[in-house]
Amino acid sequence: MRQLIFFLFIIQSYSLVLAQKTIDTVDTPLGRLLIFENRTWSLMNESSFNGVLNERIHSFVSKNKPAFIQTWNNEVCYTGKNNDLSKLNDTIWLCLNEEESNDFSIPVKGVVTSHYGYRSGRYHNGIDLALKIGDTVYAAFSGKIRYAKYNDGGFGNLVIIRHNNGLETFYAHLSKHLVVPNQDVKSGDPIGLGGITGRSFGPHLHFEVRFYDGPINPEEIIDFTKKTLKKENLFVHKGLFVPGIKPSEFYEVNEEDEKVEKVEKVEPKPNVVKVPEKKIEKVEPKPKPKPVVKVKTEEKKYYTVKSGDSLSEIAARNKTTVSKLCELNGIKPSTKIQIGKSLRIR
Repeated sequence: MRQLIFFLFIIQSYSLVLAQKTIDTVDTPLGRLLIFENRTWSLMNESSFNGVLNERIHSFVSKNKPAFIQTWNNEVCYTGKNNDLSKLNDTIWLCLNEEESNDFSIPVKGVVTSHYGYRSGRYHNGIDLALKIGDTVYAAFSGKIRYAKYNDGGFGNLVIIRHNNGLETFYAHLSKHLVVPNQDVKSGDPIGLGGITGRSFGPHLHFEVRFYDGPINPEEIIDFTKKTLKKENLFVHKGLFVPGIKPSEFYEVNEEDEKVEKVEKVEPKPNVVKVPEKKIEKVEPKPKPKPVVKVKTEEKKYYTVKSGDSLSEIAARNKTTVSKLCELNGIKPSTKIQIGKSLRIR
């Protein structure tokens, strides 16, 4: 009889549409039974799952010294609480779109009401998006539900999804869960309804992006105005985990602005241009070289690699980016840099 019940469970699970709202769960000797709003159901038995959705990334991270861990636990919010991503040794490549089609959906269409960074005496490790109570919240990327329950640490009703691209995303303050732990979801699947649960003073979605429990500024990868990804590939390095850091393009733009200001201050336009030509010849018979030439020759700078240096650390120390270093030196983010090697940083 038990084998017959198990056989019926398996047949029914093939017809399940995972986007349906879950209205009840029942633990059975064969696993957890999920009952959906349309009265279909599915048996989930994930006791042997170790939580690794991307073997390439996990293999790379586990070899880091110190190694970073990320277990599969449906009962705790953070599974790698002791991971210090500021000690990441090298740069790791993440493909944010695993599918040929666009594997990204904006969680909600509301505007940004609070950015990532220092706020009210502490760090705000996510971004807040406006919504109304009851608005549908969607999965940003495809993956598997790791956590779906009330969190008494301030998140309220919280859903955490572990994704195939190596990231985890948090969706907090929900009024209702539409998914359960261990459920597979696709990008754009409904996972909850907007609310005001937990430490919240108004309806909004608190959205976080994490890599092995290290928070990343969501605006590093998502344009919340255009509702699209900013980039299809993310190069993860320890510079991304500086508390409250702004998106990398913020620093790139300001770096260019500083160069413009430097040109204007160091080499202002001479005031003598309005003086008659004859008078100029008497005062300055030998004009100086054009100022633009001096600025260009002064911009080239080099750095000698020391023990313990990484591309991300060198980039942060010299106010540049890993991608800029790679472009100037004809190397890749994954290239091993040798001690004593001279790198061009400007």
